[in-house]
Amino acid sequence: MKNVLIGLASAFAIALPAFAPPAFAQAPAAPAAAPPREWIDKDTGHRVVRLSDEPGSSSLYFNYNGYAPQGDKLVIATPKGLSTIELATRKLAPLVEENGKFLFVGRKTRSAYYIVEEGKAKVVKAVDIDSKKVRVVAKFDRGDIQTINADETLLGGVVVTKPEIETRPDGMLKRDNRFDQAAYAANGPDGKPLSFAEAKEVRLNERLESKIPMEMFVIDTRTGEKRVVHAATDWLNHLQFSPTDPNLLMFCHEGPWHKVDRLWLLRTDQADAKPVKIHTRTMNMEIAGHEWFSADGKTVWYDLQTPRGEDFWVAGYEIATGKRTWYHVERNAWSVHFNSSPDGKLFAGDGGDSEMVAHAPDGKWLYLMHPRGIPDVAGIHAPDSEHLIRPGVIDAEKLVNMSAHDYRLEPNVNFTPDGKWLVFRSNMHGANHVYAVELAKAASAK
Repeated sequence: MKNVLIGLASAFAIALPAFAPPAFAQAPAAPAAAPPREWIDKDTGHRVVRLSDEPGSSSLYFNYNGYAPQGDKLVIATPKGLSTIELATRKLAPLVEENGKFLFVGRKTRSAYYIVEEGKAKVVKAVDIDSKKVRVVAKFDRGDIQTINADETLLGGVVVTKPEIETRPDGMLKRDNRFDQAAYAANGPDGKPLSFAEAKEVRLNERLESKIPMEMFVIDTRTGEKRVVHAATDWLNHLQFSPTDPNLLMFCHEGPWHKVDRLWLLRTDQADAKPVKIHTRTMNMEIAGHEWFSADGKTVWYDLQTPRGEDFWVAGYEIATGKRTWYHVERNAWSVHFNSSPDGKLFAGDGGDSEMVAHAPDGKWLYLMHPRGIPDVAGIHAPDSEHLIRPGVIDAEKLVNMSAHDYRLEPNVNFTPDGKWLVFRSNMHGANHVYAVELAKAASAK
């Protein structure tokens, strides 16, 4: 099956950082009052500020870095291009105006990377966030760039290796209207129409079972050399370089989460390196996904459900030792995406609506999450306890009431480098904007 769509961000964990906003995120046609610049959430007592000025602005996907290495500036996408936000003053300034897609900010240099199309070529550019000087980083003909490594020497991407089916502008797969979100439809084994969510799973499975050849590649930013690091007929996606190890790459096998082994690590500096599976399923309908690296690069964290839609965990895999930690999450606190603080002591979640996998009756909140380990009783532990999963629970604190937010736009929370705010995107006031909520309660609410 050749003509299938793989561009649904909520299912495929691909960012939505295009300079132009997605269709559902556009500003209202009729003139509307500007959203408030700042307020105290009456339900939580936390201060919320609007960082963006232009309707249709967006912060990055939850696991992409948008901050300068020194932690002083945030880069966001606007309908005109890219802008910087000085975090100390919230001063907003245009950075570059060009029709392209925002990728990420480097972890070594003060460069924001984006991609444009020039004729038949795809061009990755970097703009210095202080001088605004733009340089060309790499050119290639097909595929999609998804990540950059810790020292900014390698770009990582993925491509379908059959050019005859690679007809979409992003180098992936030709669009078929059956796979648009609004057109999902499928019948079950009994011939009756399935719900939207189940029909979506059918279409994802059809794409997976097509076994379309794909490759993961890296491009050397110093020489432009491109080389393949992994090839498969698995559906390869969600590439993430470690924030600290320049040669450690994480990726996923996409598809219905209860069917695929999703989480993998691969070393790019070893020609014969084999992918290492991070999580092995132990029960039917167990799912794991929306993975990310801790800020120190030592742990891979992910959303784990045992089984899907019933029991929820933030799970961790320690890369050096293989040790595992699972923090239990209550249904309402389950989130489309979780994230971890720079010091590794806290988590955050962006909540979810009642139609999502947790079917939470009261899940439309942004959460600050305090992990708490479960100790041995009276200091007595099992003989093999060091080899067992370290259990814990999440104590979730509500930060922002998201009842007016349409979760077709995922908030994608991330911590500011100082660990004092969460940045997120929202359409709670109509058009998309970038916001931040202060983790400490406002003085007036204490």
